[in-house]
Amino acid sequence: MSEKKKKKLTTASGRPYFEVEDSLTAGRRGPILLQDHFLHEKLAHFNRERIPERVVHAKGTGAFGTFRVTGDITRYTKAKLFSKVGNECRVFVRFSTVGGERGSADTERDPRGFAVKFYTGDGNWDLVGNNTPVFFIKDPKKFPDFIHTQKRDPKTNLKSANMLWDYWSLNPESLHQVMILFSNRGTPDGYRHMNGYGSHTFSMINAKNERVWVKFHFKTMQGNRGLTGARAEELRGKDPDYAQRDLVAAIEKGDFPKWSLKIQVMTDEQAAKFRWNPFDITKVWPHSDYPLTEVGVMELNELPRNYFADVEQAAFAPSHVIDGIGLSPDKLLQGRISAYPDAHRYRLGANYEQIPVNRPVAPVHNYQRDGMMQVDGNQGDNPNYYPNSFDDIEADRSYKEPAFRLDSDMADSYDRNEHDDDHFTQPGDLFRKVMTEDEREHTVINIVGSMKGISGPKRDEIIRRQLDHFRRADKELAEKVAKGLDFNY
Repeated sequence: MSEKKKKKLTTASGRPYFEVEDSLTAGRRGPILLQDHFLHEKLAHFNRERIPERVVHAKGTGAFGTFRVTGDITRYTKAKLFSKVGNECRVFVRFSTVGGERGSADTERDPRGFAVKFYTGDGNWDLVGNNTPVFFIKDPKKFPDFIHTQKRDPKTNLKSANMLWDYWSLNPESLHQVMILFSNRGTPDGYRHMNGYGSHTFSMINAKNERVWVKFHFKTMQGNRGLTGARAEELRGKDPDYAQRDLVAAIEKGDFPKWSLKIQVMTDEQAAKFRWNPFDITKVWPHSDYPLTEVGVMELNELPRNYFADVEQAAFAPSHVIDGIGLSPDKLLQGRISAYPDAHRYRLGANYEQIPVNRPVAPVHNYQRDGMMQVDGNQGDNPNYYPNSFDDIEADRSYKEPAFRLDSDMADSYDRNEHDDDHFTQPGDLFRKVMTEDEREHTVINIVGSMKGISGPKRDEIIRRQLDHFRRADKELAEKVAKGLDFNY
């Protein structure tokens, strides 16, 4: 390469320099002088290369792609993205494990994060879910305690079966998700071969300002496949980056993975008559009563050029919805809409939405200024208050959402309907009616393998309490787990 075509080495401020490998010293043998600011800049940046690790979903992978509308749902939503069949937008998807650290294995038994960012003309829409339609808890106050049980014991710094099963046995609402987790769906065969779910109940609002309740389902078009416990354990040692490698390899060779997006729809009248609380994330809506409606197809076809810039700095929040798509009274969702942006502000700074992977394609007009990592010109000399007499920004009333109709005008954190404590019917139906014989057998094997790790003076108490939950869901399940544990029950 000719000399004129080479790029000059510079500092971050753009100043060219030469002394890239040699520190400035007093004489050939030193010591190093304080004035070598090239050295200090290089080391200071190196010390800050690792931003805080996500508390959950720490290890993940991601890709860009496209979403194309294939089904007409304008009767449910006025969202411009869905205004006609054939509309498209760019997406960024991040898949992840939940409980493990960044260096953990991809095939750990763990739920998988399935977060989709739609870059729409009306702003970014983040659909932030998992590969399961339910979750372990339904109240956000429980979330920190639950996650602590999935992490490391504060004394030994080891993962602990005691912590897991003690918590689950004391919180029977977790049973539905526990059953899914210990089936082969708890160890999916990479990210391409798993479904994704918004999990929560959301809402859609049409042009008449009529609201319906919806659940979102991404159905993999590669085939929904799980790994046996034995195969997942083998891969943890042989290829801890199995899911990452599989996704990268597929996209690089042009075998672009696809998912079909479908929705379930429930009206207010149906919600009032539903056996369970329709906003309870530990429950599903039976497909026989609320069938799936096709919405569109998502294809991932572009790998990030830089993992840190896009995958590590990607920030999703369930509060990022667009006109025509809204939230619901789901308690856990209500907690997440504030907790997620707060986590991003801690990890990435107050201006995290200016980072390219998070930046909307829609124009942004607001009065937020200053803060760390302000990189878009800080909106120049525009006013930083509202209302004012100088700009032409208005709050458009047509975007006002209709109000929720509340069940009660009383603030009661313990308000329940008569079936709120039924944590057993749906897990039992899952085991008996949905799982095949092989899936039931694998689920029992996986549960027994994990519960064998329970030890100490509380062992029998924890096991008996969990077996009681299994029995209330399905007697055969409890008996088989007890037999596998050689536990007199």
